Amino acid sequence: MTEKDLKKRKEQILKFMKEPGYVPMRRRDIAAVFRVPQTAKEELEQVLEALLQEGSVIMDTKGRYHMEQTEVIRGVYHGTSRGFGFLSPEDGSADIYIESGATLGALNGDLVQAVVLEEGFSSKTGSGGKSRAGRIVKILERSNETVVGTFFKKKDYGFVVAEDKRLGSDIFIDGKYTKGAVSGHKVAVYVSDFGDGKKNPMGKVTEILGHINDPGSDLLTILRAFNIPTEFPGEVMEAAGRAPDKVSEKECEGRLDLRGEVMITIDGEDAKDLDDAVSLKKTDTGYLLGVHIADVTEYVKEGGALDTEAKKRGTSVYLIDRVVPMLPHRLSNGICSLNAGEDRLALSCLMELSEDGTIYGHRLAESIIHVNRRTSYMEVAGVLAAGEEARGTLEEEYGEIYPMLLLMEKVSALLRQKRKDRGAIDFDFPESKILLDESGRPLEIKPYERNAATRMIEDFMLAANETVAEDFFWQEVPFVYRVHESPEEEKIQRLGVLIQNFGYNLRGSKHAPHPKVLQSLLEKSGGSPEEALIARLTLRSMKQARYTVDCEGHFGLATKYYCHFTSPIRRYPDLQIHRIIKENLRGTLNESRRSHYRGILAEVAQHSSKTERTAEEAERELEKMKKCEYAQERIGLIAEGIVSGITNYGMYVELPNTIEGMVRLSALTDDYYFFDEENYRLIGERTNRIYQLGQKLKIKIDSVDKVLKTIDFLPVSR
Repeated sequence: MTEKDLKKRKEQILKFMKEPGYVPMRRRDIAAVFRVPQTAKEELEQVLEALLQEGSVIMDTKGRYHMEQTEVIRGVYHGTSRGFGFLSPEDGSADIYIESGATLGALNGDLVQAVVLEEGFSSKTGSGGKSRAGRIVKILERSNETVVGTFFKKKDYGFVVAEDKRLGSDIFIDGKYTKGAVSGHKVAVYVSDFGDGKKNPMGKVTEILGHINDPGSDLLTILRAFNIPTEFPGEVMEAAGRAPDKVSEKECEGRLDLRGEVMITIDGEDAKDLDDAVSLKKTDTGYLLGVHIADVTEYVKEGGALDTEAKKRGTSVYLIDRVVPMLPHRLSNGICSLNAGEDRLALSCLMELSEDGTIYGHRLAESIIHVNRRTSYMEVAGVLAAGEEARGTLEEEYGEIYPMLLLMEKVSALLRQKRKDRGAIDFDFPESKILLDESGRPLEIKPYERNAATRMIEDFMLAANETVAEDFFWQEVPFVYRVHESPEEEKIQRLGVLIQNFGYNLRGSKHAPHPKVLQSLLEKSGGSPEEALIARLTLRSMKQARYTVDCEGHFGLATKYYCHFTSPIRRYPDLQIHRIIKENLRGTLNESRRSHYRGILAEVAQHSSKTERTAEEAERELEKMKKCEYAQERIGLIAEGIVSGITNYGMYVELPNTIEGMVRLSALTDDYYFFDEENYRLIGERTNRIYQLGQKLKIKIDSVDKVLKTIDFLPVSR
């Protein structure tokens, strides 16, 4: 069909739909009206598809075409492994559900245009509640020209299962373009044809990264799949090479000299980029708490090679046993790291606290500091846990640092109580700690819990972040805030249903709960077998925190003001607001500079949120890989876990070491089980046997799929 014919037929159909008596019709009804012969049905489909893509008509969830006026919405498409997805509108409005037949071939991360077909549509995705339903009408920008995944060879062709399962589709590879790959190879693929949502994308293998069983191929695959750069460009390394090894006396001029203050760093045992130090002393009215942050902007100038690369990366990425840094090691581990025994430039937030822990005053200053001692979380936790009988030994070893640590423990508790009183939610469930051998093979996986020292540093950093955010909000200065919005009503309602299985309920309004409601739930479940599960269910019901130029509050912390100020070595938003703070302190933040920041900060915030999510996804995917490797070597192992999720195709069980696997319905051979969606339970049709959240279950590791990163369990007779 020529362009002229296509245009003519589009006009005919639009004219027909504009008639007063037109009732929305399906394709076959339109074909009947226009008496389209069977041989021309494909041409009609082509015309209707063209009208859909240009937004002239829409197709509702029942497959009917009409011209109802609707707004075309731009946003990013987020796919799922099950084919459907969600559009996150650029205007920040609620997500739009996109069913599998309405994606137009969009892949996860694509920038698209869509129209809303129906409000309050029940998406039946298991996410709870209802969503707007829509259809993608145009793909504006592709984000997946290169896809990384596992290759599988057939006779004269192959296909690639993408590492990112949210792409929702395998990539077809013609036999001419396999580059000699064999089944199990990890490959990079150039997508030459994205398909249209009805046929699979097609591509060409451009690089073989290694075999799925090769040591190190998993890490390389993750890095490539998420476009995480491992090398710095030459001009960036040259700029880093010009950074000094030591602070000069000239650099100290005009700064608040705090080198005489006792201060320490407290970090992980293996940390090398130390960007925060703390000090504390008793005053006549209470306490003076100092949070001293590395002055990275003194060496990373706006618009320079280092700044451009840092902004592009957005964040450091932590991948089990290694870090992909935002800044070159010469900076992050050198002049910008607050190493003990060295003079360092800092931005200090000096907070005045009353006896009950209320922050009633503060001062921000460019400073010069000298850390007395580097300590670790485990070391400090041990000191704080030591009894009175160890006091003499500890005083001798730590000197004036020892009483400061005891005072820090006290002030930390005061700050934490203040947060608790206003309703802040404290998620204290264990994360995974994965220990690897030299070849990257997982030796041990265990829960890693916070201790007294990690909580103490967290309390001090939160206090500084809040203090800085409130200060600059009231000054009405362009700024980057960290916001956490209230959870959606549907997700809170679903959480209320889930926790009923454990005998808990959500008191107060379920429509817009105060953080104290969720805080109370976590407190009540504390110490119970289901404590970690309740915490995870609660966390999943909440929105993701993000960066924005608007100070919209932080739901989880129950505060109106919050920003990220304390980690400029590894987070770009922190580095960016340090520049604003310093210009403000120096009196150079004039209207011209404010206008400059107003012009760039929205994009900085949006990009930083995106890179943060990418880093989290990469970290999560590598962790899933290692857990699969660990389980693969333990096929047949019997263990007891707790039911952590229920779906219409089985139940998830989490083991004490944080490994999670699935018991599929087909593995429950003693009865036919159906999914009680309202109460999230599996019920035996004949026996009435029930499987529900939080239930203990003995399982056997049955199989592992390293490509899909899934672990299957079998139930052991109870």
